[in-house]
Amino acid sequence: MNESPFEDGDRLLLHPFDDDRFHEECGVVGVFGLDQAAAAVALGLHALQHRGQEAAGIVSFDGEEFHAHRAMGHVAGNFDRPEVMAALTGRMAIGHNRYATTGASAMRNVQPLFAELSSGGFAVAHNGNLTNAMALRRRLISRGAIFQSTSDTEVIIHLVATSTQPTLLDRFIDALKDLEGAYSFVCLTPEGLIACRDPYGFRPLVLGRLGDSWIATSETVALDVIGASFVREVEPGELVVIGSNGVSTLMPFRPERPRPCIFEQVYFSRPDSISQGLSIYEVRKRIGAELASEAPVDADMVVPVPDSGTPAAIGFAQQSGIPFELGIIRSHYVGRTFIQPGDNIRHLGVKLKHNANRPLIAGKRLVLIDDSVVRGTTSVKIVHMLREAGASEVHLRVASPPTTHSCFYGVDTPVRSKLLAANMDEAHMRDFIGVDSLAFISIDGLYRALGEPGRAARSPTRCDACFTGDYPTRLTDQEESAADLYTLIAAQ
Repeated sequence: MNESPFEDGDRLLLHPFDDDRFHEECGVVGVFGLDQAAAAVALGLHALQHRGQEAAGIVSFDGEEFHAHRAMGHVAGNFDRPEVMAALTGRMAIGHNRYATTGASAMRNVQPLFAELSSGGFAVAHNGNLTNAMALRRRLISRGAIFQSTSDTEVIIHLVATSTQPTLLDRFIDALKDLEGAYSFVCLTPEGLIACRDPYGFRPLVLGRLGDSWIATSETVALDVIGASFVREVEPGELVVIGSNGVSTLMPFRPERPRPCIFEQVYFSRPDSISQGLSIYEVRKRIGAELASEAPVDADMVVPVPDSGTPAAIGFAQQSGIPFELGIIRSHYVGRTFIQPGDNIRHLGVKLKHNANRPLIAGKRLVLIDDSVVRGTTSVKIVHMLREAGASEVHLRVASPPTTHSCFYGVDTPVRSKLLAANMDEAHMRDFIGVDSLAFISIDGLYRALGEPGRAARSPTRCDACFTGDYPTRLTDQEESAADLYTLIAAQ
């Protein structure tokens, strides 16, 4: 059953642990009213690099023309080139870091997407995933729309372009009412900046200020690096318009019970960000403390899977009184490159990014802390590495509940049949991974770490569908695909 996370055809991925991770959704930044706005956007994208490493793009407006640069790869190496930044002129700009949740990894899907509409230029950057994008796409194509990308984000451009409302803002609001699923948008128009969050608030979006300039972005850490002060979060269902006349806000949707993604707290957001008034770092420490209370273990040291498991491991160690140690050392210099594997290096890739601290862990009983278990292949390799290094016992504690369902709101997760916890009970997972014991934090424990008494079954305050299967919205594209499959089978 153990799938190898190493091989990709006849190639070897240099950092195989990342093959078995939830991949962050995307990061967005918008800046209005600042000289060299594109440079500030680039700084913000640097801070949000963890949210998407496939590609990045920036679109600026100088009062007369829009300017764009998009590239595959990281922000560094693309937007630290003087000739690139010199061409992105203007006092307003938006940017996007991409990790593909819909659409292939190709230049035509790199955001921000831009189009010349009858009302002028319009650029959009999107964090999230539309759960009815395919249904909308089919409808638009049947009416003559020609799509240039395979990204769900392009749907919003066509909806705006075909709306009969009188102004661009009205057209944008009209288009939003057709959308289902998760979205945090930053948009650039000749008049200014638009920032919008879906009615459930699945994906984060915050506002900041630098003098008379305004910034809209995915996380507060981007404000920090730009030098801006945090003003507030964009509310679920809120649309913020920033222009020469100041800042105005609209609530164009029917109110819904907000359900922000709980996994932002567990893994996605940077530890130094603030979300809903909570320090992400402190929340993750509290998750570790809850885990120690729920699933204690007699051991010699607490060892995180770096870097995402570190805050929870600190909390576990503080609560349990077991010493925290860096039993796994991570290399931060492994890129997303490939090498041809010879037999002599095929099994060495695991140590290129993480290596066991052999003198420290030999003969010791370890509590291994990780943020999640997805397909389980990462955990298998890490545990094997620790045992090879001489660990006498390995007890895995996971800082999230078992992941039993796929996410359709902007997180790249495997299909359910590939999720370990959807196919095995805890005992079988323990044997598969090869640990002496295994425990996950409970869903109520996770909510307690967020300062809430627990998950109210009928009124949860977060989207936790990946753990519970409780999806807050319709999954139109999934339902239609299932119906099409049923029709095909019935016809046979």
